[in-house]
Amino acid sequence: MRPSSFQANQQGPQQAAPIIKLQDIQFQYPGAENMALHNIQLTVQPGEFIAIAGTNGSGKSTLCKCLNGLIPNYYVGDLDGSIEVAGLIAAEETVSSLSRKVAYVFQDFENQLVRPTVYDEACFAPLNYGFSDYRERGLRALSMLGIDHLKDQWIWQLSGGQKHLTALAGALSLDPEIIIIDEPVAQLDPFHARLIYDKLKLLNEKHGKTIIVIEHHTEFIADYCNRVVLMDSGTIRWVKPVHEALSAVDELAELHILPPQVTLAVCTLEAASGKAKSEDSSPYPITIDEAAPYFEKMLKSSITLSDVPTDKPISNNELIKQPLITFANVSYSYKTIARTMHPVIRNMSISFYEGDRIALVGNNGAGKSTLLKLLSGIRRPTEGLLTVCGHITKQSSPELLSDFVSYIYQNPEEMFIEDSVRKDVEYFLKARGIADYHPFVDEILERLRLTALQDRDGRLLSGGQQRRATLAIGLAMRPTVMLLDEPTASLDAASRREMTEMLAQLQDHVKSTIIATHDMQLVAEWANRVIVMHDGCVALDTDERSLFSHVAILKQAGLIAPQIALLSQRLGFEPPCLSVNEFTARLIRNINPSNPFEQEEITVGSN
Repeated sequence: MRPSSFQANQQGPQQAAPIIKLQDIQFQYPGAENMALHNIQLTVQPGEFIAIAGTNGSGKSTLCKCLNGLIPNYYVGDLDGSIEVAGLIAAEETVSSLSRKVAYVFQDFENQLVRPTVYDEACFAPLNYGFSDYRERGLRALSMLGIDHLKDQWIWQLSGGQKHLTALAGALSLDPEIIIIDEPVAQLDPFHARLIYDKLKLLNEKHGKTIIVIEHHTEFIADYCNRVVLMDSGTIRWVKPVHEALSAVDELAELHILPPQVTLAVCTLEAASGKAKSEDSSPYPITIDEAAPYFEKMLKSSITLSDVPTDKPISNNELIKQPLITFANVSYSYKTIARTMHPVIRNMSISFYEGDRIALVGNNGAGKSTLLKLLSGIRRPTEGLLTVCGHITKQSSPELLSDFVSYIYQNPEEMFIEDSVRKDVEYFLKARGIADYHPFVDEILERLRLTALQDRDGRLLSGGQQRRATLAIGLAMRPTVMLLDEPTASLDAASRREMTEMLAQLQDHVKSTIIATHDMQLVAEWANRVIVMHDGCVALDTDERSLFSHVAILKQAGLIAPQIALLSQRLGFEPPCLSVNEFTARLIRNINPSNPFEQEEITVGSN
């Protein structure tokens, strides 16, 4: 039996006049064949903390843009139905008047940053609304998010995560009743992701703000939200309390949404024992605090190291004498507006080898993206020597290095320069004058399931489709080294699983793959080497299993282990587990060593 305490705190705030009420909403974009929103009915009470979940393209962002007037005043189309927000009839209001009630932070948040410095951006909205205390409002918003030390920084100097925090500060400065954030943690390191949600929780519980997040990461939904709105193909499939919502494992799996890892672990173990979850049974645990007592009751003896292979493989350094990439005392700095030099990479010496699957991790601003740009030749070291595939980057043009290195940008749209996916994939081959490339392009498009999309403009594809298209562009360059910046950012579970599988397939085509990521689950499941960066330096160079034992370095770099690794550490597993399947396998072996765990028979969903 699962503990019944999981049923507590499922109900939202007491019923009152709704702060949001949508009735019979229909919306269709110009030229679209299908409705983007269809028969939407939704009521939100003041002070709720709601997550909107669903796959890419299910209508989540479109729904939220109806709440602040962007639809239909900016994004035109056919809108029908009744929308009431904070006592206002949306059809009678403007984007300007609604934005005083509803703050919105976009998924593509960089497009809403309009001022030169962080402080200017935070003050911009209250200044334009005529608030005499606009300076104090801006500073207070920056302080709430812990970025007041960045107030004099130029926007263009910031990392992606720092820009995201700045956009949120600009929204908070108006003191809105409703705060909507589209993918709040997509480009943040785990520490700042948790910080964002802690601040949203404070705004919700202390100041009574109504919070709506569009979120793919169900662990955050479990820890912070009280209700979940599940969208599917432009409709609301259901609205449920968070425990009930995240316990609907089979239904979520049908829509390619992954419940929290601890929930999957319980579900997997019950499937292994032949139990079937009935409709009247208590919800599954969805947080570590809830899951730990459940698993502690199952343990009859301590988990030992014998459950996991402990022989450390021979390193690439021992197998291959010649590295593909060598940093020798490399530093990179840029000149600020004040004509001072700002260091980003500091005296780095490290080598990368064939067979490396490297994850660059660290807090926002640690230098991960800059490191990738140095490798691609987009940036050149200000000091030291960087050698890539036998070429000194200071003496080589980016065009020359592109024969060996493919760089996939953090923002997929920056990779599209033609009006179709096929033309974008062909672009490099045509520019290099390679003959008879069409069969090769056909093969890449087929491998990445892009054949049906090859005539579409890449900028108009969904997030997951864009990621696949950019990977095809990179593979068409036949690189020796593949570089990817945040390859799983903003992807739903299905698209993220596809990306992980595609990264695994790269071994057949490239000699080394290097990704910069905040996705610690991706690190645990894919990488065989992890470089932890902090303040422009290498703080740790280790393997994926040893990574999570370096507690002090993880804390310094703003990193938090995946939920299943944290749970296994809490239960005394040493070393910690890196996936749900590994966790359940070790647990069953510990409980009943004579009955080996058959992973393929009981796997539910994905890790």
